[in-house]
Formats: sequence, structure tokens, C-alpha cells
Amino acid sequence: MKLRKIYTILILLLLSFTNVVHAVDFTKKYPSYIYVFDEFDVDPTFIDNSEFQSFIVKNERKLKAFYRRSLKRGEAILPTMKGLLVGEGVSDLFLYLSMIESGFSLKAKSVKKAVGLWQFMPATARQYNLKVCNEYDERCDPVSATSAAINYLNKLHKQFGKWYLAAMAYNCGEGCLERAINRAGTDDISILTNNRLKLLPRETRNYIRKILLIAMIGESKNSRVEPIYTNTSKHQELTEVEVAAGTSLRVLARLLNMKYKVLQKLNRRMKNGIVPRYRPMYKIKIPLDKIYAFYLRYDMESGSKVKNTHLVSYTVVLGDTLESIAARYNVNVISIMKANDLVDDFLEVGQLLVIPVSENVFDKSLPAEK
Repeated sequence: MKLRKIYTILILLLLSFTNVVHAVDFTKKYPSYIYVFDEFDVDPTFIDNSEFQSFIVKNERKLKAFYRRSLKRGEAILPTMKGLLVGEGVSDLFLYLSMIESGFSLKAKSVKKAVGLWQFMPATARQYNLKVCNEYDERCDPVSATSAAINYLNKLHKQFGKWYLAAMAYNCGEGCLERAINRAGTDDISILTNNRLKLLPRETRNYIRKILLIAMIGESKNSRVEPIYTNTSKHQELTEVEVAAGTSLRVLARLLNMKYKVLQKLNRRMKNGIVPRYRPMYKIKIPLDKIYAFYLRYDMESGSKVKNTHLVSYTVVLGDTLESIAARYNVNVISIMKANDLVDDFLEVGQLLVIPVSENVFDKSLPAEK
């Protein structure tokens, strides 16, 4: 233990001698660094680290351009991703980790066969309950993949105790980071990322620098690009609807009067633009402002569909839902919504509904003759 402490002290002395003051005052150029570092559990003095400052000088221009491209690419999915992160107690600044991983491209694929916004390898994806098969890949789904990433990051944070360590382990793996910390005798970020010591792979050293820098770029009020939370707040919200197995997204896009590429982008996990057939119903994402068009124009495709040519009235009672009412009269929810011009599933006690039913159901609903 004494040798380890001496080794750590010598490393810190080495780092103090190698720090060279740059002409640029990065604390003024990127005042958001305090907030960013706090969210990642990084000591504020890391802004003075000479290797980090050299990295900023060398990479800030191209990372600003990358930031703009990524933000434009991910504008439709960022509100959803942010909501999931915040809802599970993970800083929304981890959006920048996803940005570095994939540039917010749902179809991003690495040479190592990592896929999606969070670049999950097949084995890790299955470990976190993401389905990966020929016709369906949940690594390409913003909600499923982000939820899995949250679980993984929380696991890493619990293991290592600091968020910057969780980010580094996300890149190089738990074993690699554990070995580096044991060799260094410390988890200090300045030591773990030191280019002379090479305790971690170069990719990982630059990985955490990229995340910190692009977060500083995005969150800094002095930056010429808007922060993530500002840019995404003006974009439309998403909602989930149920469609039948085998539904074509291309056909559905025409019904919703929207571009197929936009709908496909929201549901990238559906390979070839077709909803999987291994279960009767499936949830897909559509823009919230398309919900009325969906319920007005989309019919479930089933070979045994019965025409509902009769109408019965029904008064909503406490505990009723559209699903329970639909089940009672053997119809689907969409039929009820269409018949009553409903744009959501909200019901009020005492509300009068018109239910389109088959002749057989209609006959059974008639009062018995005395």
C-alpha cells in the first residue's frame, strides 16, 4: 500500500510539472464546464489539465460541426431520450455519450457490429433484454435502447462510484477500467487519461475528453450553437399506437400524410419497414399530432374482420376504459374512437358513447320481450 501511495504521489508531481498554461482561458470560453464537470463527478481543476486543453485546441472545431450535424439528425428523438434519462435519475448530459457513440443515428453500425444510438454489441444487448434477430433489432429503437443504456450506466455507476468512470467503462469495459485503477492506485481522471502512463487505451482516454468537450460546447451560453435542451424543446412529441402484425410503414405513412423516411426513422427497429409477424399486435411510434389521423384512417388488418353495421348507445361508468368497453361489445378501440370522434382514450363518467357492433351483438343487446 505504501508503494502504491508513493507511486500515486510521483504521478501527481509529474502531472503538475507537465501542465503548461495555454493562452486561451477555457474557463471563460466554456463557462459551462463547472456544470458539466459536476454532472460527471469530475473535479473542476481538470479544466487546467494540459492534455485536456491540448485536446480542446485540436478538436473543438470539428466537434462543433459534429454537434450541429448530430443535433439535426436526432431532433425528433431527443425529447424522448432526455425524458427517459431524467426519469431514471441519470443526468441528461449522458445524451452526449450517445452523441459521441452514434451521432444520434438510429442505424449507426460499427466495424465491431455494435448497433444503434448507444452502440450495443449483440451480447450486451441480449444481456439487457434487447431483442436482436433477423427481422427486428431493438438496438435501433430509441426507447428500448435508451432504457437498456440507462440500466447499464446505473450498473456501472454503482460499481465504480463516479459518473465519468461509468462513461469510461462503457467504452472499454469494466475489467479494463478496474485493471487501470488498480495499476494507478487511484481513480483520478488526470492520471487515468494521462497519455504518458497509458493506463487505458487511447480510444478511452479520448472518449471521455470528447464527451466532456462536446457537453461543454452544447451547454455553454457563449457557444454559437444552441444547447440540446433548447434545440429539442420546440420539436414535436411522440406517442405509441398499436398496429397489426405485418403492417407496412410505407402504407401507414401515406395514411398519416407523412414522409415514409420520417416514420421509418422513428421505428428503425422494424427491419425493411414491416412490422414483425411473430405476435398479433405491435406498438410503433408516430408524431403526437398524427394521432387523430391514425385513429381516423387506420384499420386493423385481420382476415376475419366482421362488419359492424349496427349502433348501440353506452353510458360510461366508473372504471370503464375504451379497452374494456371494446371487449364487452367485441369491437376494436379504433372503431369506437372513429364513431365518437375521440382523439385520445380519456373518458368521463356519464359520457354517452355510440358503439358500432355486429348484427349478432346488436340482437343480444335488445331488451327481452315480456
